[in-house]
Amino acid sequence: MASAAQKSIKSISYAKYGYMFIAPFFIVYCIFQLWPLINTFRLSFYGNGKTLETFVGLKKFQNILFGSETSIPAQAIHEEFFNYFQNTIIIWLGNFVPQIILSLLLAVWFTDAKLKIPGKGFFKVIMYMPNIITAASVSALFLVLFGDGKYGAINSLLLSKEMIVEPIRFITDKTNSRILVMFIQTWMWFGNTMIMLMSGIMGINPSLFEAANIDGANSFQIFRKVTLPLLRPIMVYTLITSMIGGLQMFDIPYLLHTGNTLVPHIQTAAVFVYEKFHKTPYSPSYGYSAAASVILFFITGILGIFVFYFNRDKDEAERKKKLKKLKKQAKMRNKGFGGLDL
Repeated sequence: MASAAQKSIKSISYAKYGYMFIAPFFIVYCIFQLWPLINTFRLSFYGNGKTLETFVGLKKFQNILFGSETSIPAQAIHEEFFNYFQNTIIIWLGNFVPQIILSLLLAVWFTDAKLKIPGKGFFKVIMYMPNIITAASVSALFLVLFGDGKYGAINSLLLSKEMIVEPIRFITDKTNSRILVMFIQTWMWFGNTMIMLMSGIMGINPSLFEAANIDGANSFQIFRKVTLPLLRPIMVYTLITSMIGGLQMFDIPYLLHTGNTLVPHIQTAAVFVYEKFHKTPYSPSYGYSAAASVILFFITGILGIFVFYFNRDKDEAERKKKLKKLKKQAKMRNKGFGGLDL
């Protein structure tokens, strides 16, 4: 029997203090992220989105995805969205592929214990620095360097050296503008990707590399057989975050322009959302902007599911499948014997 003194002792719970510490995050999240997300879904079903007077259902989605043969504005919005979405995919693939290759090679190089690289920390900082520079500053820098006119820094240099006859159209030319945006995105983000891949490599047990060296494996074999398979989780994370960032790419394509005219070959789906929110050739439409945002939301979710599915651990998935099948068979046997396990 517990004594009276023991009964009088009350347990103290500190759980409420934990909730107090995490409450600011959830409050800010609900106000600035969750509510705008819910409101975006709501606005996509109403007229021009400014008021909730005219419910149009899925009409905005239909016009964006399929257009309308009887409505010139709807057909124009449909064509514009798919042109911008095509630009988004091309620019994202064009900067992600070289970015992941360069980042992976540098990550392996910097984490190789056999290489004694002087100033390793200095190079890491320098390579990461473009990631912390604001996009507006980067756009202004590259506009000055690669301006279309003869007063652009690169054109001025090439003309003074008589290497070209006429200024190169870096911004307004379709191919040149896309390559320039791809280069800027790669230059800005490869340092961040490199740091993440380095953290993944440094988390691999060093004894695995030592065992591979003892077995006589060369550097390429170690990279292919040890490093890459064990980097799968961080590679999936990198792909997902890059894909989300690529579909939301806005600042660099929007800020690289000539005068007040946007360059159509590099405008992305996020620019479409912004433009429809503020103005269209016909009238401002929050409804089209919200509908395009919802479409991008679902596209991102579907692509994310595909990435996780194709990069899942197949052996673990097969093991769980067999275990589930065995449990089902056992349950059916028990049910056949009246619930008795014989």
